[in-house]
Amino acid sequence: MDRAQLADFLRRRREALQPEDVGLRKGPRSRTPGLRREDVATLAGMSVDYYIRLEQERGPQPSQQMAAALARGLRLTLDERDHLFQLAGHPTPGRGASAEHVSPAVLRVLDRLADTPAQVVTDLSETLAQTRPAVALLGDQTCFTGPERSAIYRWFTDPASRAIYPEGDHELHSRIFVSQLRTAHVRGSQGPRSTALIRRLLPVSAEFAELWSRHEIGYRHGDSKRILHPRVGLLDLQCQALLAEDHTQALLVFTATPGTDSYEKLALLIADTGAKRR
Repeated sequence: MDRAQLADFLRRRREALQPEDVGLRKGPRSRTPGLRREDVATLAGMSVDYYIRLEQERGPQPSQQMAAALARGLRLTLDERDHLFQLAGHPTPGRGASAEHVSPAVLRVLDRLADTPAQVVTDLSETLAQTRPAVALLGDQTCFTGPERSAIYRWFTDPASRAIYPEGDHELHSRIFVSQLRTAHVRGSQGPRSTALIRRLLPVSAEFAELWSRHEIGYRHGDSKRILHPRVGLLDLQCQALLAEDHTQALLVFTATPGTDSYEKLALLIADTGAKRR
């Protein structure tokens, strides 16, 4: 790990970003150029003290997961991400694993959706980034590690993960999740990661094993989705997906039809996130 060069790189990238580049309002925020350290820490999902120590050459070696979070927070390109990993003392991630790296262009779109439930997911249903309204609607889906990062894995191993969907929709979701995993596996877009997920699920979930034996492929979530929220109840939403060119990532945007009960409920959740941000 090259602490001095890592600190310099982080500082330069932070100073090169403007608040509006990451969906923040521009104002009398600081005399220093670019983003504040607090902004980067929030974007990367780490403590402010931890990030400050990295910039001051006092921090411990960031883990690979933390380095990836820094790359997303600082809106790095793939080449910049690889440079960051090298400075942090880690092997450069293979470009085959680039599905876990959100491109700056996609993140810029997500930043413009700060007042809308939206998130970036991989074809293994791993959530890489969420807006605040998406967290309010679906819960924080970026906090998981290991196989639990995949909503597919959680669906078949953690009954609590199904609580956000009405029970009558569970069978359909199960079929779609299995079909989605088979599609990713057939494409080979996730290499050994999809194989590892399948091998973990087969012995622990009889439901998954039965569905996997059907060889169903091509099932996808429709534009409509019902969410059962613990506070506001059932919401009938539209979910629009903007797919990456290689189909390894999707930007999901959740909306409701104006004038409906679901629209009012969703507006209430979004208003609450705005109040907390202030």
